[in-house]
Amino acid sequence: MTSIHSQNTYTRAQSLPDLLKKRIVVLDGAMGTMIQQYKLDEAAFRGTRFADFPRELKGNNELLNLTQPQVISEVHAAYLAAGADLIETNTFGATSIAQEDYQLAHLAREMNVAAARLARKACDAVSTPEHPRYVVGAIGPTPRTASISPDVNDPGARNTSFEELRAAYLEQVEGLVEGGADVLLVETIFDTLNAKAAVFAIEEFFEASGECLPVMLSCTVTDASGRVLSGQTVAGFWHSVRHVRPLTVGLNCAMGAALMRPYLQELSTAAGDTFISCYPNAGLPNPMSETGFDETPEVTARLLGEFARDGLLNIVGGCCGTTPEHIAAIRQQVEACSPRGVIPEAISTAPIFCRAPTTSSRLSVD
Repeated sequence: MTSIHSQNTYTRAQSLPDLLKKRIVVLDGAMGTMIQQYKLDEAAFRGTRFADFPRELKGNNELLNLTQPQVISEVHAAYLAAGADLIETNTFGATSIAQEDYQLAHLAREMNVAAARLARKACDAVSTPEHPRYVVGAIGPTPRTASISPDVNDPGARNTSFEELRAAYLEQVEGLVEGGADVLLVETIFDTLNAKAAVFAIEEFFEASGECLPVMLSCTVTDASGRVLSGQTVAGFWHSVRHVRPLTVGLNCAMGAALMRPYLQELSTAAGDTFISCYPNAGLPNPMSETGFDETPEVTARLLGEFARDGLLNIVGGCCGTTPEHIAAIRQQVEACSPRGVIPEAISTAPIFCRAPTTSSRLSVD
């Protein structure tokens, strides 16, 4: 078998690994939080194209890629102005599985293409050779889980399967890459089997297309047990996916930075040969706050600045409740900090599934 060190290199975002060795890279903040501030009504979500659609569409943020693209473009531009290097596409729920809730599963690929094009245009408008910006294709967990029964009376019941997830993720990846994504981010992972379906689909796409993009993985710890919803510790999660050789692994969502620290430290120790990302919520939910979360930009930035000064970070940003003001404050806190060190040999090669299209290297789904 071909040595990992002679496999294909990235076809996109080739400069990102070197940038991560030089400084802490900044990811953007919450898309949903910003969309909420526009106070869009049902008519706005529908636009003219879906004016007569039989289902309520308010809340389907991914549909806005088609009906209110200027809103999504404005959000991207605000995060870029705040100093973000990485801009996520508005595609967290843009899988056919998630869109079934709105009877719009048939539009999933179109949503992904449109979203990636919007982010691509925004990044290209401000990128320079000295300061490149990258489009990160956001791949959410879907509202279903392959590992956990939705029925407490039937532990063996499942509302999705590995194959259904794989097919939905493959369609999403195809759309994101067609639209111009530089990086693929499987995020807010609460079920490791769902994540394996996503990376299997990514591998399938890479083999068929000859493309090879950096892959980022980010799981979410759901409570003080320090475990993802499907039961693994963050170290256990890492050992389940490390064969993928992602560019980064990290934590996002679920809780604020203050509560996330011990789990980030655990992951940083376990994944010593991989770049680490962290983009927490702005503290705990607070319905009285304008953003729905407790922490001001200053508080979130101070906490993440401590992580950076302690050598825990390579990529930092924000999840639910964070805004461009949060990202600007975070960037100011971390810009003078050195990135977390990793073993150079391990992150200078492409992921294990970045091979020539004619080879086969199927990932285990156990």
